[in-house]
Amino acid sequence: MKKNIVPLIGFVLGVGLIVWSITSSGNLTSFVDGPSLIITLGGSFSALLISYPLKTLKKIPSVVKNLFMDPNKDYAKLIELFAEYSRKARSKGILSIEGDLKEEENDLVVTGLQMVIDGMDPENIQEIMDIKIDNIEKRHREGQEIFFKWGELAPAFGMIGTLIGLIIMLGELDDPSAIGVGMATALLTTLYGSFMANLVFLPIATNLKLQTDKEMQMCDMIVEGVLSIQSGQNPRIIEQKLKSYLPNNYKEKGSEKAEQLQREEQ
Repeated sequence: MKKNIVPLIGFVLGVGLIVWSITSSGNLTSFVDGPSLIITLGGSFSALLISYPLKTLKKIPSVVKNLFMDPNKDYAKLIELFAEYSRKARSKGILSIEGDLKEEENDLVVTGLQMVIDGMDPENIQEIMDIKIDNIEKRHREGQEIFFKWGELAPAFGMIGTLIGLIIMLGELDDPSAIGVGMATALLTTLYGSFMANLVFLPIATNLKLQTDKEMQMCDMIVEGVLSIQSGQNPRIIEQKLKSYLPNNYKEKGSEKAEQLQREEQ
């Protein structure tokens, strides 16, 4: 799968703009405070430990890794794949594609076509594949839900840190010279919470949601392709049906391979 460095570029650009705005009129070191960071980041993560099982939170590194994978699916390749399988099944019989499945990387494609080869009814194939897709979606949604929740918690704990700082500051009003410094330190946790929520957690969750939506669209196309092959439909018809799932820019690209297979069949 292709790498996607756009999220990293966005993060670096966002941090760079914030640092530039600080250094252009202030001192960067005055915006660094260890306790504020611990309250915001550590506190919000502690809340996650309460909200989710540990085995779910252990998936965070792998979820973040998916962030740097290209979310764009190769729809044209999938359409060509099913058109080719259809041609082969129509000309040589459905059993002829069983050997090809050993080299197929997509588990859902393999599962669906193997059930077709085994002679299962289309209703049962549809039901089993729908269950598998639901499980795939639940697994993918877990990651984005964690980061959406983290994006909600970070500003809240930033505000908690600010309140703690204000309480401490108000308890030391006998020293007026410390009020300004204390107020600045108290507000840092709010800054940290807003920063992490809006530049880290929520953007990650949005990116993961987009990837999940694209994955579900691909799964729907696979189910349609499997059922079309099971019913013995023409490769050209399968191509047009699968293209109907795509946005116009994908439809216009078409599938040259499928058209070639159709001409060969005629």
